[in-house]
Amino acid sequence: MDAAAFPIKLKLSMPPAIPTAKRGHAEAALFAVTAIWGIAFVVVKNALADISPFLFLAARFTLAAAILIPMYRKKVRRSALKAGLLAGSVLFVAFVFQTEGLTLTSPSKSAFITGLSVPMVPLASSLVYRIRPQKSEVIGILIASVGMAMMTLPAGKFEISTGDLLTLLCAVAFALHIVVVGHYSPSVGFETLAVMQVAVAALLGILSAVLIGPARFHATPALGIAVLAAGLLATALAFTTMAWAQQYTSAARAALILALEPAVAWLASYIATGEVLSGRGKIGAGLILAGVLLVELKRSKPEKVNI
Repeated sequence: MDAAAFPIKLKLSMPPAIPTAKRGHAEAALFAVTAIWGIAFVVVKNALADISPFLFLAARFTLAAAILIPMYRKKVRRSALKAGLLAGSVLFVAFVFQTEGLTLTSPSKSAFITGLSVPMVPLASSLVYRIRPQKSEVIGILIASVGMAMMTLPAGKFEISTGDLLTLLCAVAFALHIVVVGHYSPSVGFETLAVMQVAVAALLGILSAVLIGPARFHATPALGIAVLAAGLLATALAFTTMAWAQQYTSAARAALILALEPAVAWLASYIATGEVLSGRGKIGAGLILAGVLLVELKRSKPEKVNI
């Protein structure tokens, strides 16, 4: 889930009164971001037939860094190096698991399993800060976990495919990334952390592409479109749009919109490849969305929330 690539504050509150027109524009922008991220699963899946995962990640993050660094260079501080290295490293690991997993599973399953990172955040935070999670958070992750099992495990068997397992590890890494960003962003600055983590991920991608071989690359128009879409749209543009839009709508409404990402990924996969979820898969997908919404909407209440 690309949404996890960007700084998210874990302490949420309702914004002041917002003009209806601005809120409408902001929420339309969030729908556009959701569509970009959902469609990106299908685009990246197709691109991986022509390029090795590490080389694709190197291209994606290098392109995004080339856009974000000029935008925010004046706000980057050297004192944030530790935070940038940690956030960027965890971010890169998350995308490695997601991209490698996407080579072995379908776009819709990848999107729904990646969505598990949202209910995993309270659990990850409780382990890091030694805070007991709320009951609703525990229930949410249990519901989502049952949904994941229904989507990934064959009936009557406890066997998970390699692609689904890698994607599950990606969800865990994304949850840890959100906790890391939530910890550092108030002190080092939103823009600083955004630039540094993308730059670190780009550097790790380049090093991995060089050291871990053999690299596979076949120049095709589809691959060029995929790199541009992932780097410019799903990373650089989506990040700046999110930063702007969340000023003008509530966290709860933003959560509802962004939770549609896996559904968009399934629809895009259905249109592009004819992928159809089984009845069991549809129930599992619904349970994952229910678990995500239970955790996110509970966290988005107006009172102060510490996780």
